[in-house]
Amino acid sequence: MKIISKKAISRREYWIKEIKKISGDFGDQALRLEKELEFEIKKFGNTTLIDHLRLCGNIPEMYGHDTSEEKQYSKYTDALLSLSFKSMGLKSTVLTERADVADVDVYAKKYSFVADAKAFRLSRTAKNQKDFKVQAMDNWKHGKPYAMIVAPIYQLPSRSSQIYQQASTRNVCIFTYSHLSLLVNYAIEESNSKAQELLHRIFKIIPALNPSKSATDYWLSINKTILGFSKVLDELWRIEKMASVEAINIAKNEALKFLALEREKIMTMTHDEALRELIKISKIESKIKIIESIRDNGLFEIR
Repeated sequence: MKIISKKAISRREYWIKEIKKISGDFGDQALRLEKELEFEIKKFGNTTLIDHLRLCGNIPEMYGHDTSEEKQYSKYTDALLSLSFKSMGLKSTVLTERADVADVDVYAKKYSFVADAKAFRLSRTAKNQKDFKVQAMDNWKHGKPYAMIVAPIYQLPSRSSQIYQQASTRNVCIFTYSHLSLLVNYAIEESNSKAQELLHRIFKIIPALNPSKSATDYWLSINKTILGFSKVLDELWRIEKMASVEAINIAKNEALKFLALEREKIMTMTHDEALRELIKISKIESKIKIIESIRDNGLFEIR
């Protein structure tokens, strides 16, 4: 049985096109984007939010580098973070004006934190520690005790990386959209207060970690903390693990379909048209190889 429905995939296709259409004042459009998402989720329920979280980690290949749609996509993922925390009963705001702060501000009764969403193209070559901005997130706490970076599970290092050492040293929680989806689902199944308590427990485990570059050490602590919290999470974990594998294939199909159409378009051009287009969009074959190499990295297996 498929976890991610055809309706969820169609919804993603709709939002990719909607974000591409957006123009005008950046701050106003980011607010409009959040309001439309909020309306959609209120209309169809938090399972819609979970659909978004499972598929939002990859920037669509159709978006050009450093374009307005790519920037708006970043605000789309920030809005999803904020709405996820709201769905758990937290107070959350997306910040759009200042450059020296995190993108999302979150408040619970007993704690507060800042959060930032990361998304990457599937065709992106190896990412380095600067792509995750762990040190910057520490600086952007501005008095809050915790910070969280949320990234697609299949784009995170699965063996060794300095980001894990930085996370434990600077008390910044590296999280995934898959784990966040799990928490949203847990709030639905159990209660907002339980989900908030679990989130707080996850935050508190980070500074207790021995600073290490080991992905296994880091995710073993996170995953054990989650699974040890309630038996209810066992089944939700199984579902999210299956969904994370499905999401990789959906993301790959989406990207490869676009690149295949681009290649076809070039093949039907005149010689001069093709040369001009190739100057604009190069490295299609290398992008295809990178996308095809994406695999489940097994972070959900560390438990």
